[in-house]
Amino acid sequence: MPGSLEERYIRLEVISGRNLRVPSRCLPAGIYIFVNVDSRRRWKSAISVLSSEKSAAWGDSVTLSSRASPALSVEIRASYEADRMLGNGEVIGKLQISWDELLGHGDESFDISFPPVCDVHPSLTLKAAVVYACDNQDGALSDFLLDCDIARDTDAGHAQFAEYMTSKNVSHLNAAVEHFQLVLDQCPVIHPDHAAALTNIAYARLQGYIRNDLQDIDTTTSLFCEALALRPQPHPDHPLSLYNLTKTLTWRHIKKCTASDIREAAQLYHELLPLCLEGTYLRSVAAGGNGIDYVIGECDNLPIDASDEGICLRRVVLKFCPLGHQLRPTALDSLSWALGLRFACCVSVPRGTCWPDYYLNNLALSLKVHFDHQGKPNDLDEAISLYEEALRLRPVGHEFRDTSLDNLGSALVTRFYALGNVDDITRAVSLYREALTLRPPGHPCRDATLNNLALALKTRYDKLDVSEDLNEAVGRYRESLQLKRLDDPERHRTLFNLSAVLCSRFTQAWENGDVEEAIQLCQEALASLPSLHPGRYRGHVRLQEAYLSRYRIQHNPVDLSLAVENFRLASRHPTYGFPERIIEAYNWTVAAEWHGHGSALEAYSTFFELLDAHLATSLPVDAASCAIRCDNLRHAVELAEKGRGQQWSLASRLRTPVEDLESANPKLAYNYLELSKRVSDAAQSSAAIADRAAADRAATEYRRLMRQWEAAVTEIRNLRAFSRFLLPPLYEDLQAAARHGPVIILIASEYSRSAIIVPTSGEPHHVPFPSITLTDLKNFKDRFARAIRNASVMGPKQPQNDLMVLLWTVWDEIMLPIVNVLQQRLKLKSHSRIWLCPTAAFTSIPLHAAHPFRTNADRSKEPCLEDLYICSYTPTLSALVRSRQMMKKRVAPSFVTIGQGQPGTGKGKALSAVDSELELVHKLVPAMANCTTISGDAATRAGALQGLEENTWVHLACHGKQDPKQPYNSHFVMRDEHLTLLDIMERDVPHAEFAFLSACHTAVGDEKTPDEVIHLAAGLQFSGFKSVVGTLWEVDDAVAQHVVKAFYENMFMDLKDGGVMDCTKAAWALNRATHAVKTEVPLEQRMVFIHIGV
Repeated sequence: MPGSLEERYIRLEVISGRNLRVPSRCLPAGIYIFVNVDSRRRWKSAISVLSSEKSAAWGDSVTLSSRASPALSVEIRASYEADRMLGNGEVIGKLQISWDELLGHGDESFDISFPPVCDVHPSLTLKAAVVYACDNQDGALSDFLLDCDIARDTDAGHAQFAEYMTSKNVSHLNAAVEHFQLVLDQCPVIHPDHAAALTNIAYARLQGYIRNDLQDIDTTTSLFCEALALRPQPHPDHPLSLYNLTKTLTWRHIKKCTASDIREAAQLYHELLPLCLEGTYLRSVAAGGNGIDYVIGECDNLPIDASDEGICLRRVVLKFCPLGHQLRPTALDSLSWALGLRFACCVSVPRGTCWPDYYLNNLALSLKVHFDHQGKPNDLDEAISLYEEALRLRPVGHEFRDTSLDNLGSALVTRFYALGNVDDITRAVSLYREALTLRPPGHPCRDATLNNLALALKTRYDKLDVSEDLNEAVGRYRESLQLKRLDDPERHRTLFNLSAVLCSRFTQAWENGDVEEAIQLCQEALASLPSLHPGRYRGHVRLQEAYLSRYRIQHNPVDLSLAVENFRLASRHPTYGFPERIIEAYNWTVAAEWHGHGSALEAYSTFFELLDAHLATSLPVDAASCAIRCDNLRHAVELAEKGRGQQWSLASRLRTPVEDLESANPKLAYNYLELSKRVSDAAQSSAAIADRAAADRAATEYRRLMRQWEAAVTEIRNLRAFSRFLLPPLYEDLQAAARHGPVIILIASEYSRSAIIVPTSGEPHHVPFPSITLTDLKNFKDRFARAIRNASVMGPKQPQNDLMVLLWTVWDEIMLPIVNVLQQRLKLKSHSRIWLCPTAAFTSIPLHAAHPFRTNADRSKEPCLEDLYICSYTPTLSALVRSRQMMKKRVAPSFVTIGQGQPGTGKGKALSAVDSELELVHKLVPAMANCTTISGDAATRAGALQGLEENTWVHLACHGKQDPKQPYNSHFVMRDEHLTLLDIMERDVPHAEFAFLSACHTAVGDEKTPDEVIHLAAGLQFSGFKSVVGTLWEVDDAVAQHVVKAFYENMFMDLKDGGVMDCTKAAWALNRATHAVKTEVPLEQRMVFIHIGV
C-alpha cells in the first residue's frame, strides 16, 4: 500500500467525537484534535465546545502526504482556554493508525476507538479519501517547532495533575503546583497568558483543598478572582472563569459555612447561566446538582433578610427555579417571607416552626401584600379570613394574641378604604382597643397600637361624624407623642397626625385653641426636618389645611395667603411623589378659584407641569400593563399611545387636525387658531403681573377666553369628521398604522413585560415575556453598551461573543415568541413589513438585530429576524398614521446631500470620509432628483436648515450628538452653530419624504424619560419626513460607506425602467444592504442602522 500511495495525498476529515471524558475531570474550555505525522509535522483542529453528552463536532479537514510516514497518530486533547492557548492542554486519548486503516472504509465515515478514560472509550468519527493534489482548502500539516519553556512546563503540570486526580498521590499534586508556579513566574501581570497561568495553579490548589491535601483556600480564591478580573466580558474565557470562582466559593462555604460565599456564588451564577448555551457541558455542570441546585438549597438555609440585598438574593434564587423545578416552592416561600418582613410588621419567628397560626399569618401577609400591589379584592378577603383563623388559634392568654389582633385590624382598615363598609372600621376599632389592653404602658409595641387605633377612630369619624371618636383620637395621639423622644426620627409623623385631628375638631367645634395648636405642631415638625426630607410635603399639606380651615371661619386674608404659600410649597416639594403633588396642585386650583385668589393661574400651570412630568415617567406603560392584565388589549394600545411620546403626540394633534379643519371649515379653523393664540398670550402676560388688582382682572379675562376656546372646540367636535378633535385617538384610529403590516408595541412595566401585536385588521394579540424582569431589561442596556464598546476595538475577524450572546438572548426571550404569533396565528408571509414600537426599557435594545446564531440539523443556518421580515421602527402609532396621510401630498423629488467633515475646534474629530461619501451618493442618485450638495464652509446651521426645507430627499453625513439630559439640544454638528432638534421641530416641511442620517446617535432617546421618543430621527419624521434611516450609536464613517453604497443601489435599482423614487422602499433597501455587506462590515456597524417611518 505505501508504494502505491507515492505522489498521492490523503484528505482526512474529523467529523465528531463521543465519550470525551477528561482524565483529570477538569472542566475544559473545549476539545481539539492533534494529527502527528512525524516528530516535526502536526495539524491542529479548531477548538470545539464540549456538549452535555460529552461529545463534540468539528467538520475540519487536513490534507496529508502519504510519503511522510507509514503511519500517523491522532490525539484528542482538552484545552483549558477558548482563545489563546497556554501549552497544549491535557491528553484525553492517543492512537497510532496506519494508512491502510484510514483508507479501508471507502467514502463512508467510520469510528476509531481510543484507550479508556474513566472506564469509557473515547471515539472519533472520521472520513478519509485519496486526492491527487494538495488543494490546501481547509488545512495542511505545518512544521512543528519545539515548545517554549512556558508551554512545556504547562503541559508537564497538566500531566502531573491528571496523575494526581487518578492516583490520589499528593506528590503528583505538589509536582503539578511546582510546574504551574514556574509558568506563573514567567508570565507577569502584563503577559497575555497571565490569566491562564493563574487559573491552572488555582485549579490544582482547589482540587487539593477539596481532597484535604491542601488547607489554604483563601489564596486559591484570590487567584481565581484575579483571573476573572483579567477576563471581562466579552473575553471567550469569561464564563469558565466565572464557573471556577463559583466552584471555589461553594467549596469554601461547604467547609467553612460562610454565608457571604454562598451569596456571592448565587450572584455569579446569575451572571454565568445566561452565558452558557443550552446543550453545552458547562451549562449542564453549572445547572446541575453540584452547581446551582446546591447554591439554591444553601441559600434557602440562610436567615431571611428583608434588606434590598436580601430580597435581591431571593429573587435571583427564584430565577434559578423555573416552573416545575423541585425547589421552586421553597424559593417562593423564602421570597414571600422576605417581602412580608419588608412590607409589613411581622413577628419574628424562627424558620422551621410548625405552628399553624404562624403559617396562616405568613400566608395572610403575602396575600395582603399582593392586594396592595394588584388590588384584587379576593386576595384581601382571603387574607382577612386567614387572619381570623389565626386569631381563633390564639385565644385569650396566648402570648401572640396582640399581634393577631393588630394584623386583623390592619387588614379590616384596608378593606374599609377599598369598599367603605362601616362594619369593617368599627370592628377594627374594637380589635385595636383589645390589642391596646394587651400592650400596657412600657410594652415596646404600645406606641404602634396607639397610632393604629387613633387612625381608625379618625377614619370612622370622617365616615360617621361622631365627635367622641375624634376626641378619643386626639387623646391617643397625645399619648403616643409623650412616648416619643425628641430625637425620635418618626416623631414628626405623630406631630402631623395630631395636627390633622385637631384641625378636624376645630372645623367641628370652632375652638380656636385647636387650630392654633395644630399650626404650632406642624411648625415644630417642619423645624426638625431637613429641607429635602420627604416628610416636609406632609407638613405643608397639614399647614395649608389648618390655615384654610381658619380662613373659612374667620375670613382673615393672611390665613388665605399662608394657605396658598403652603399649597405652593407642598406641590413643588422635589422629594415627594408626583401623584400626591398633582392632587395637591389640583386642590390649590379649586381653593384659589373658590376664594378668588390671584394664584389660580399659577396653580393651573403647576398642575399641568406636574402632570406632564408624571406622564413622562413609567405611568403610561404601567397603565398599559394594567389593561393587559385586565384582558383589555384595545385599551392597552390606547393607553400606551397616550403616554408614548407626549411631546410628539400633542404637537401632532395640534397640527394635523387644524390643517384638515382649514380645508373643511376655514371659518371655524380661523376662530380656533385666534382663540388659541389669545389664551396663550393671556397666560404668559398674567404670570408676570405683580399688582393684586391687575392680576385678578387678568385671571378673569383668562377664564373668559378659556370658556370661548372650549366652546370653539365643542363646535368643531360637532362636525362629523372632527368628533375626536384634540382628543387621544381610539384603537380604531391607531390600527390604521398597521395598514401595511403589523405594529408590535413592547410594554416594559414594573408589573409585567409583554408585547401587543396590532394587526392589519381584527383584534390585537398579546405576547407575554414571563421570564424577563424590568431589571433584566435595564441590565441589557448596560451590557449592550459594553459589548458595542468592546466590539469597536476588536479586529474585524474576531468573534464578538458577548454581542452575539446578547442578540441570541433577545431572540429567544423576546422576538421568537413574537415571530411565533406572526407566523402561526397571523400567517404573516416571509419578507413582509413589520413595525416595532418599543417603550421604556425596550427602547435601549436593538430588537431588529435579534439573532439565534444556531444551525439546523441539515446544517442550514436558523433565520434571524431580518431574514424573516423587513423591520422598521415607529416612535408612536400616531406618527406612522400621520406620515401615511401626508403621503397623499407628493411633489417632484429633489435631493440634497449635506456633509460636514471639518466641524471646527472642539466640535469633534475630523471625518475624512464625508466628502467621498457625498460624492458616492451624488453618483447613485438618479438624474430626475436634481441632486445638490452642501458641504465645507457652506454646511452651516442656516445652510442645512435651508437644505432641509427646500428638498424632499436628504442625505446628511456629519457628527450627530445626543444630549440625554436635554434631548431638545441634541444636534448635528455644522461649521458654525449646531443644528439642534428644536431647530428641526420648528420647521414644517409637509412635502419632505426621505432622510438618511449617516451620523452618530441619531435614533437614541432621552435616558430619563424613555417613553418620550425625543431623538433626531424622530424630530425629522415629526417635521414632515415620512421615512428616515438613523443610527443607534457611533458610526465609523469609512465603514459606513459600504452600507450607504449598498443602500442606494438597492433603493434606486428599478429607476432605469422608468420607475419613480419611492421612500417606502427604504426599509427593504436597508435590509438588503446590511445583508450585502456582511463580509465587509462588522456586526456592530451593520446593526447600528435602523429605519423609522413608512
